[in-house]
Amino acid sequence: MAVYLFNKMAFSSVYQKYMIPVSNEIVNMVLSYVKIKTDGRPLEIAVDVGCGSGRYTVPLAPHFKKVLGVDISESQINVAKQHTLANNVSYMVAAAEKLPIKDSSVDLVNAALAAHWFTVNKFAREAVRVLKTRGCLAAHAFYPSTEIEHKDLSHDLTTVMSEVWHTLSQHKVKTLEYMLCRYQNIYEAVPLKDKEWITDIPVTIQMSLPELIGFFQSVIMYQVFREKDPKEAQQFLVQTEKRLQNILGEEAYSVQLNVNMTYYCVLACKY
Repeated sequence: MAVYLFNKMAFSSVYQKYMIPVSNEIVNMVLSYVKIKTDGRPLEIAVDVGCGSGRYTVPLAPHFKKVLGVDISESQINVAKQHTLANNVSYMVAAAEKLPIKDSSVDLVNAALAAHWFTVNKFAREAVRVLKTRGCLAAHAFYPSTEIEHKDLSHDLTTVMSEVWHTLSQHKVKTLEYMLCRYQNIYEAVPLKDKEWITDIPVTIQMSLPELIGFFQSVIMYQVFREKDPKEAQQFLVQTEKRLQNILGEEAYSVQLNVNMTYYCVLACKY
């Protein structure tokens, strides 16, 4: 399984630097859901499972007394520690399917861009085990498709993006199937009656051309491609950047592009 790539420090650093920014829309959706379901009680503990480099762990810190980030990759945890300043955030190397957490002790179990890597049924049961009564589970990710809007160049830019995803999909891993089905399998696996499956959540992110090329490098499918053929993978990046540069012209490296993503989210509450 390509999950071993997350144990490489070089990839962990690339992931931290270039993976698309945290979606405030998703964070706010999760927090609003938790506050409604917990009926306004003080929020004590959140656990960010598959936290990676802590990109979705840190935004939870202002809203909970304590936040714990958990990931199976030691290199990801090390990067997370380097980029976290909040005093109420800590990290631990552990599997999503066997959390070192007491029963009924957690207000939120969050899994951001991660649940497709888990053994879904085991993770869902483990999440329910650690949740308090009225505690919540949130699992969310984005669909591997991207539209770019910029002046009258949107069609040409989006065409390039479609071809990028087509190329990367040739190096797909099994977990991509979970992303393509927008976490329907995760929704069905959650053994709780009170649950929601929200698809087609539009999120727009502004990115420069170098940030966009960096984003491609942070995608696991590109890393699989790079493992198979480093020279061809690098050439793919160079050619893609050149195509986008030609479309954008003189402003290629000064403009901020509107990158339109589609997110989805599974939410559940334990009663």
